[in-house]
Amino acid sequence: MPNLDRSCSLRRLALALASAALLGGSLMAAAQTSAAPVSGTLPVAAPELARALPDFSILVEQAGPAVVNIRTSEKVKVANAQVDEQMRELLRRFGIPVPPQRRTPPGAAPTPSPAPDDDEDDDAPQRRGLGSGFVIGADGYVMTNAHVVDDADEVTVTLTDKREFKAKVIGLDRRTDVAVLKIEANNLPLLRMGDVGKLKVGEWVMAIGSPFGFDNTVTAGIVSAKARDTGDLLPLIQTDVAINPGNSGGPLLNLRGEVVGINSQIYSQSGGFMGISFAIPIDEAMRVADQLRANGRVTRGMLGVYPDDVSKEVAEAIGLGKPQGALVSRITPAGPGEKAGLQLGDVITRFDGKAVEKAVDLRRLAAAARPGTKVPLQVFRRGVYKELTATLDALPDDRAAATPDAETPAATGAQAWGLTVSELSEAQRKELKVDGGLRIDTADGPAARAGLRVGDVILSANNAEVKTVKQFQAALSKMEKGKPLQMLVRRGEVATYVVLKPGKG
Repeated sequence: MPNLDRSCSLRRLALALASAALLGGSLMAAAQTSAAPVSGTLPVAAPELARALPDFSILVEQAGPAVVNIRTSEKVKVANAQVDEQMRELLRRFGIPVPPQRRTPPGAAPTPSPAPDDDEDDDAPQRRGLGSGFVIGADGYVMTNAHVVDDADEVTVTLTDKREFKAKVIGLDRRTDVAVLKIEANNLPLLRMGDVGKLKVGEWVMAIGSPFGFDNTVTAGIVSAKARDTGDLLPLIQTDVAINPGNSGGPLLNLRGEVVGINSQIYSQSGGFMGISFAIPIDEAMRVADQLRANGRVTRGMLGVYPDDVSKEVAEAIGLGKPQGALVSRITPAGPGEKAGLQLGDVITRFDGKAVEKAVDLRRLAAAARPGTKVPLQVFRRGVYKELTATLDALPDDRAAATPDAETPAATGAQAWGLTVSELSEAQRKELKVDGGLRIDTADGPAARAGLRVGDVILSANNAEVKTVKQFQAALSKMEKGKPLQMLVRRGEVATYVVLKPGKG
């Protein structure tokens, strides 16, 4: 009986295993059937796309030593007035520099205060800044953002091995936000420059910098967009890499350890990272850096026109077919465009053989060319394409930021009336058959309420003829506060008097 019981038990075990095997096979078949692609459903991802996240550790070890921390300081001019102790304590709590308190001993004559422009006062409060950068020359050249070192009285560069150097600003370019520094060091580690043209949207990238002063901080993400148009001279690389104050000037690297951009800007409503950051393409930055190293400044070409985009409605109306090119809305008097024969209303479709799709393309192409270069232009005028040649002038230095440059309309004290005006070109004066006048470039506030529009021409202000911006400013300066402004304005072939009432815009 014991042997029989054992054999029965073995038989039951065998049946149970067989049933389990059959059940498992059925479940496997069902799973395979349900996983099979069905018409209209998405296919299963290919194995090569389901890879593990990249390991950045080796990349950090290789690239990290070439990334630097940058600290700046700037002396703050303060008034001679004494600050009471309560206010001084409030400033200290918020980390704001406190001006030194000069005390006069009882019975002593007051100590004369130094002149406001005295730069020799070592006790003067300092405004300090933080940024990042990276080595582009083994002999001590470092690249960073212009806004990191602009107006700094002292720049200190710290390497990853904790060595510190006082840096000299070789040159900076505000228009592209690129700066080159020089430190007295040799045999520095270098980073390889990448090919931005091969950069792909969705590709992994990594940033190294000093956000909030935390040296050698590494963040990573993907390329969100290429050639993001921000209206500046350079299209930017958009990423979702975490960038914060202090990251500016640091490198953006691909997985091959090559620099593809300089971290420069973030889009933020809070001042901190919100998922969108921008980097300057490294190929454009290096072209700027080469000029800064050679000359300390950047020279750019200028066509001397004010381009606008062509809307779909305008393109259809003038027979252009599709919205493309740069519409010439204003021409600088005696500038390259006027000398080349450009006219108001022309649409520039090609510049030096390159297609112009929108206004910003024309600005960038002209800026990328050297002054003095002869450039062929293709222009669409009244239904016909024409070929012209322009010799470019030099775009004014970006350090003349306080004065209007030749690519932006002149601004005057007329902003209080909601106006921005510019002088008529010779071609415009001939077309309107006038000796002078001012074109309205913007009309807001009181000007808009009075019915003025962009393109209207101001012939007189308060019964004084105005042919230049200077004459217009003089007429406004003689006005009594609170009094209305009376102007003779021409629109098309009709001239009429317009009265602007002061008030909030």
